[in-house]
Amino acid sequence: MYGLVNKAIKDLVVENHGTDTWTRICDEAGFEESDFISMSPYPDKLTYDLVGAASKVLKTDANSILEAFGEYWILYTADQGYGDLLDLSGSSFVEFLGNLDMLHLRINNMMPELKAPLFSTQNETENSVELLYKSHRQGLVPMLKGLIRGLGKRFDMIVAIEEVASESSEEKGLCFKITW
Repeated sequence: MYGLVNKAIKDLVVENHGTDTWTRICDEAGFEESDFISMSPYPDKLTYDLVGAASKVLKTDANSILEAFGEYWILYTADQGYGDLLDLSGSSFVEFLGNLDMLHLRINNMMPELKAPLFSTQNETENSVELLYKSHRQGLVPMLKGLIRGLGKRFDMIVAIEEVASESSEEKGLCFKITW
């Protein structure tokens, strides 16, 4: 994952728990550098190790940390200079969800080693939509749930997300019903 992700994890921890806690998390994860370079790729293992260490140090379930991080990520990236790019991705919640792959394609031009998940929407109604999600990374569904809640906040909506059985093959990934 890119340094921007790890930097956001650091900033979330420091904002809520202080610098000393972040130092303890780094010690637990075996991370000896002082910071991250936003536009540089880092091994996925480092990110997973940081989340695992945060779980231990904060005595919080890793899934809860990932959900909180996902929600934080939406606002964080806008503050880090990606707000205009987010604005171009849709003027409504559903339009934004439908343009996630295009957003990642644009970001891929800046971050060529990005390995973004794939998304598509289906079965849209007045107050719901289904989101198909496929990723080569395991264990990030809690982060996706937080991202969707954060995106809802971006559009001044309260959203709920639940995994649903889908007629789509396993090849197409997981299906989530999002309601508001």
